Amino acid sequence: MVETAIAEHGIIGDLQTAALVSTDGSVDWFCFPRFDSPSVFGALLDDDRGGRFRIRPQGTGYQAEQMYLPDTAVLVTRFFTADGVGEVVDFMPPAGATVTANHRLVRMLHCVRGRMTFEVEVAPRFDYGRARHRTELTGHGAVFTADGVAMAVHVVREPGDERRADVEVVDGDVRGTIELAAGDIRGVMVETAPGGAPQELRVDRIRELFRETVRFWRSWLARSTYTGRWREMINRSAITLKLMTYAPTGGLVAAPTMALPEQVGGERNWDYRYTWVRDASFSVFALMRLGFREEAEQFAAWLGDRVRERVNSDSGPLNIMYRIDGSSGLKEDVLDHWRGYRGSAPVRVGNGAAEQLQLDIYGEALDSIFAADRAGTPLPYRGWTAISQVLDWLADNWDQPEEGIWETRGGRQAFTYGRVMCWVAFDRGIRMAVEHGRPAPLQRWTAERDRIYRQVMEHGFHASRDAFVQHYNTDVLDSALLRMPRVGFIDARDPLWLSTMAAMDRELVTDSLVYRYDPAASPDGLRGAEGTFSLCTFGYVDALTRAGRLEDARTTLEKMLTYANHVGLYSEEIALTGEQIGNFPQAFTHLALIDAALTLDAALDRHPA
Repeated sequence: MVETAIAEHGIIGDLQTAALVSTDGSVDWFCFPRFDSPSVFGALLDDDRGGRFRIRPQGTGYQAEQMYLPDTAVLVTRFFTADGVGEVVDFMPPAGATVTANHRLVRMLHCVRGRMTFEVEVAPRFDYGRARHRTELTGHGAVFTADGVAMAVHVVREPGDERRADVEVVDGDVRGTIELAAGDIRGVMVETAPGGAPQELRVDRIRELFRETVRFWRSWLARSTYTGRWREMINRSAITLKLMTYAPTGGLVAAPTMALPEQVGGERNWDYRYTWVRDASFSVFALMRLGFREEAEQFAAWLGDRVRERVNSDSGPLNIMYRIDGSSGLKEDVLDHWRGYRGSAPVRVGNGAAEQLQLDIYGEALDSIFAADRAGTPLPYRGWTAISQVLDWLADNWDQPEEGIWETRGGRQAFTYGRVMCWVAFDRGIRMAVEHGRPAPLQRWTAERDRIYRQVMEHGFHASRDAFVQHYNTDVLDSALLRMPRVGFIDARDPLWLSTMAAMDRELVTDSLVYRYDPAASPDGLRGAEGTFSLCTFGYVDALTRAGRLEDARTTLEKMLTYANHVGLYSEEIALTGEQIGNFPQAFTHLALIDAALTLDAALDRHPA
């Protein structure tokens, strides 16, 4: 069998974990109790051995469409058959900010017109398919257990439904059918770590959970202050970022999936279910631009805790990534028993890049804290102490080789982008110290900031290319540098920047889509190629806007919006065929969409056509 395409999925979640639901009504990815826990449904990575929870019409003669209930994370999959129209409404009631192993995945079935018989298949594969499970069928559902982990299936019934459902256990999986007529609502709910045996659930209870979930999402989104262009796509991206936030800590995962390839059949298959300081900082910055300040406050507290944990560490006050609870054990391993998405092996779990030195993270973290400070988020004494510790360490350590933003495995270099973001870190720290009268070694910080600036201008600009380059020992271009005007390192109309943009136009841009860099010209320690990087394409929109190329910026943005999937979601990259590849949905992409759209919207208001 062949795994369903990455883009043929929507995401639902409860702010502690998430599930991907295909247009065929299959839950193809679900980990519990957290984003970074082992999967129980993993058909996305191995259709035969991964496990799934599928609900679809009986037989093969149907068509399917998928949508979100407006302004929510409630996913509706609609099925059309010769006998009628039915819906599967998928949602997860928010789990709250208290850590829990108990999560509910609700699948509400509705026959809209005519008649429909739904097939239900619950086929879990615990611990990435490595643990055998036992199945017990009861009068109100079923219970699956494996290695002390339990998951219950509750069937939603009304009195007199006994003859409408047929359920059996086949090789440890639960299969059944549910017959509905026009107007009927029934359903199935999966509950992890249940408190007891499956319960008899009534339709009114499922409707209540549905209303509560809809109310939560619409209430959250109503806090947005944005009223400009592309609002629907921006709102969907904001909800997607929120879905990837772990409520108990405020950590935000880079994506809820692992091992989805950057090139089908290639080895660039990474586990993204962790909190990168960079990605989370960018995401919080984007949400803050929309008016979501609470997320910024929570992330700042999370970041401060990480700094205080490593205040005396020789390797720096921050790791580049953490588990969502703030721990740092991310040993990389391979699941040899899984074939991978379309045969893309190895299937990696954990992330070996966690130990890399990436100096840019300090600039991104300080930039987000600075923006929150400007927006009125209080900066407490302990927070300022943590910032001072970061900058004091950075003053001693910024001028050394590192691995860079793209987590290459080809050795350390003096990456230009890393130097630029170190400049940002000092610049933002100096501004906050001056504006608030905070104690700081301003003379030292200013001297280091200015040293970085001079070094980048002298060594990061390659005269023969007439462009800023990836690192000091190469002439390769790097679209990470598209952020240089955005962070204020160089003016977007500066001749040095305009020539850099011209070089990128020629080499990294293909019909508005943007590559990160050319891996053939800049060996990164990995085999194979990759698609265009969606973060960089949206970053290109931002750079075009700041350079005054508004028509180009708008055309690029509108083209990029056509690459979204059917419910407005993006993965990490886009292949030559236009197919979405890489982990999905990708926080990097959605935060960059928000930033680019807001920047361009404001520019168009200032300079209407």
